[in-house]
Amino acid sequence: MTELRQTALEILAMTDPQIKVGRIFQLFDGYQQQDLKIDSAAIYDYSNLRLPGRPQKPELVPPLDVPKRKMDTVEGRASLLHSLAHIEFNAINLALDAIWRFPDMPEQYYADWLKVAKEEAYHFTLINEYLQAIGYSYGDFQAHNSLWEMVERTQDSVIARMALVPRTMEARGLDAVPMIRDRFKQIKDARAVEILDIILRDEIGHVSIGNYWFNYLCDKAGLSPISIYRDLARQYRAPKLRGPFNLDARKQAGFTVEELGLLGL
Repeated sequence: MTELRQTALEILAMTDPQIKVGRIFQLFDGYQQQDLKIDSAAIYDYSNLRLPGRPQKPELVPPLDVPKRKMDTVEGRASLLHSLAHIEFNAINLALDAIWRFPDMPEQYYADWLKVAKEEAYHFTLINEYLQAIGYSYGDFQAHNSLWEMVERTQDSVIARMALVPRTMEARGLDAVPMIRDRFKQIKDARAVEILDIILRDEIGHVSIGNYWFNYLCDKAGLSPISIYRDLARQYRAPKLRGPFNLDARKQAGFTVEELGLLGL
């Protein structure tokens, strides 16, 4: 019987986005059909793998070197959509990494992150298919790697990963997606708006999963979520949060009133 965590590692190392996406859908279906086992205690050797697997393009550059995206041309709109596709591709990889890397978590933890991987793969597919419909594809524009850099920084600690990737880096998407959606609304691009509504809905759930497991780990260790978050953000050099914030979406994703009150401080 196939083991979920080892298979997640194998898929993470795959470089072709379409093959990676297809394998994730198969893995999710296999778990739903109870064709997979989960070995939560296993420690896997990845020394012979290059992680994450990614295609030769897009070219990765520092965030400030990514060209500004204007909405008054098809190319500009494609560039903005491409940046979202790149975020979703990285989010696929981070969900797979959360599955294989961290042992000794409850089975529901691995099931939750498999669901995230499947939904991120769906988002990537939606955006890339739309890009192709307007004459472009994933890899056609430069992109940056800041999301994955935080994944790498937190590879030694599951509580740091939960604190600083889903509920910090990905939570920024809850703030940004509505503004991007409004830009596409202004030019009456109904398909882009529809895709972004799907992404926002699902990302609330993904951040909620991060919040749940962060608080689970805090409770298990007897830690104050607010205090340990501050410590982890400083230790792992998390970016400072800057508004405007989508407080309603963040509340839906499980942030407490106290946490919301501290945003930006």
